[in-house]
Amino acid sequence: MGGKRLLVILLQFLSLASGAQELEKFVFSPSSSPQAQFAGYYVALEMGFYREEGLDVTIVHPFATQSVVDKVLEGECQASVLPLSLAMRTVAEKLPLVNILQTSMNSATLIISRLGNDPRSLRGAKVAGFRAGFGQLAQSFAALEKLDYQWVYTSSSSAVNLFISGAVDATLARSYDEYYKILQSGLVDPEQGIYRFEDGEYNIQQDGVWVTRDYYDSHRKQADAFARASRRGWEWAVSNPKMALDVVMRYVKRDRVASNRTLQWLMLREVLRLQLDHESGLREFRLRPDMVQKADEMLLLSGRTGRHVTWEELVP
Repeated sequence: MGGKRLLVILLQFLSLASGAQELEKFVFSPSSSPQAQFAGYYVALEMGFYREEGLDVTIVHPFATQSVVDKVLEGECQASVLPLSLAMRTVAEKLPLVNILQTSMNSATLIISRLGNDPRSLRGAKVAGFRAGFGQLAQSFAALEKLDYQWVYTSSSSAVNLFISGAVDATLARSYDEYYKILQSGLVDPEQGIYRFEDGEYNIQQDGVWVTRDYYDSHRKQADAFARASRRGWEWAVSNPKMALDVVMRYVKRDRVASNRTLQWLMLREVLRLQLDHESGLREFRLRPDMVQKADEMLLLSGRTGRHVTWEELVP
């Protein structure tokens, strides 16, 4: 009897070991250090959603000086989070990427005036901004509106410091990140001196998950599995936000990120809100053709791209 039981245990162990070997390794790189902006992916990993899809996922955050675009294109990771505008510029430069999951349905981009004036009235103002990522659409907006901003290019954390110190008249910000840090300074009224792209004609989707076209064509099963599990992670975070925050804070503390639970809670709430489509009121997790067209027009007219990029190029 003991021998049969040992054999059963051995067979179960071999079965588990075999299953583990069948998992496909998949490296995912968020676009910055650990924070609630990526809560759904942390949840999917911690809850075992990726393993259930047959993936052995490793989340590797980039260094401050690293470009996540380069990490994807050089094969250091299979997928990354990129804002739509940056992905489109990459595609325009003949480096094909495809979107396998769109988490943001709205723009998080803000321009905040230190003087409480409408940023669109501050022609020639000195504005802290970012060359890459969501900053590209802000530069396109300023060019199309003929605002003649004097851009002071810097990192997001330095932009906040420049703004608070009075070294610039306004700053670019994200509604889930720098906005809250600036509010804590007490320098701005949350209802005045802020232009929200989400509320106007420049509302363009931001975060999505992108892979190279070559990877998708050769690993479609794995890419689709990652998208399904990630969506499930976000949906779980919506239903269990406090527990999702607990997961986020474990990553924040592990990497010694200079943040706190309050800021991460505010970020999580705003990121989840931005996932709701204005028209349907639903989390659609899709790239909208009309927003791709709008972003394409902005980038092309402002000289950020040299050719049209179509929705069909960006979806599998």
